[in-house]
Amino acid sequence: MGIFDQMKRRGLISQVTDEALKSVLDSSKVSAYIGFDPTADSLHVGHLVQIFNLRRLQEYGHRPIAVAGGGTGMIGDPSGKNEERILLDQQQLDDNLEKIRMQLQKFIDFGEVSNKALLLNNADWLSSISLVDFLREVGKHFSVNQMVAKDSVRSRLLEREQGISYTEFSYMLLQAYDFLHLFDNYDCVLQMGASDQWGNITAGIELIRKKRRKAAYGLTTPLVLKADGTKFGKSDSGTVWLDAEKTSPYQFYQYFLRVEDEMVGGYLRSFTWLTDDELEDLDLLTKEKAKERRAQKVLAFEITRLVHGPEMAENVKRASEALFSEDITTLSGELLDIAIADAPSYQIPSLVISEGVPIVDLLIEAGLAKSKSEARKVVDQGGAYINNIRVTDQAALVSSSSLIDGRALLVRRGKKDYAVVRASSQVE
Repeated sequence: MGIFDQMKRRGLISQVTDEALKSVLDSSKVSAYIGFDPTADSLHVGHLVQIFNLRRLQEYGHRPIAVAGGGTGMIGDPSGKNEERILLDQQQLDDNLEKIRMQLQKFIDFGEVSNKALLLNNADWLSSISLVDFLREVGKHFSVNQMVAKDSVRSRLLEREQGISYTEFSYMLLQAYDFLHLFDNYDCVLQMGASDQWGNITAGIELIRKKRRKAAYGLTTPLVLKADGTKFGKSDSGTVWLDAEKTSPYQFYQYFLRVEDEMVGGYLRSFTWLTDDELEDLDLLTKEKAKERRAQKVLAFEITRLVHGPEMAENVKRASEALFSEDITTLSGELLDIAIADAPSYQIPSLVISEGVPIVDLLIEAGLAKSKSEARKVVDQGGAYINNIRVTDQAALVSSSSLIDGRALLVRRGKKDYAVVRASSQVE
């Protein structure tokens, strides 16, 4: 099966500009590019589909080109945005570009292979062309009517209060010029991107056709959406970053472990290299044995392995499983830290714990009960746990012997509510 058919089978093709693309990909080796926005210091899960598409192309012998938008990043793409982007200064963009380069190199081979990937910065050519030359060589090939008709522009024009600046209005022309430059200098004949990039991609194809009278191609993939219909992206909260400092590997793993049944099949096809048979088996398990959440477990492990490495994937998998079992007491200090890093945490002096803390008081201290009467009720109903071991005696004392690695213990109320109690040397 060729790359085009494989992508189509996995639901990774939304639109193509020319059905001849399939034959081109099957019969020859081409160079294809995708652009990445450097307006943050890390890529996020929404970028992974495009990164993995470049990787798939490379596996089939094609040459991937990743374009870091140091030039277009100074302008900002209006696609999918309902308001003007905040413009970053050059130093911030340069810092972001360097971090993005390091992330891309984890997934695509930039080494000594014959079809080694290229990593380019469009500032290298956009910053050297004068405004007059750009308007003559590029601008004259596009009518304002044509540009206004693009979805990314039209939707903003309908926003009377916000509108769109001339700066962002010109973004389409800059991206079109990128494609022309890559076509001329790197024999790049294919641009790929998410479906919201369709207007920008077709603009580049049109520019190549008018100026070079040759064919180029475009392919888009469906936007990767969450269950609520919103797309993965950069936001003040909720973004799933590829940078382990911004989204810990444990948080990353847990995010995909919790995805809804209706989303997991699509994510498996977008984010993993599982075979068709494996995917179909997991689809069936999701349908017939949904409570086992087998597909989610495979998804969480596979995508964490690809992004953070096999060793970290194994660690967070074990830590995740132990967090909800009595195995938590056997975790090493490193795995314990992974398991409890994101849990609500409270400190109690080591001396106090050594003397024994009543389970009722500990539930209150950990914020899992508001009063002693409520805490006693939790214990009586079998909902109190220390290190995932049920405590049924209201008079039970929790002592230093419960500390894992001599540092912390897990107190739980029911299945979902839990907190970490850490022993501190300071006496309050």
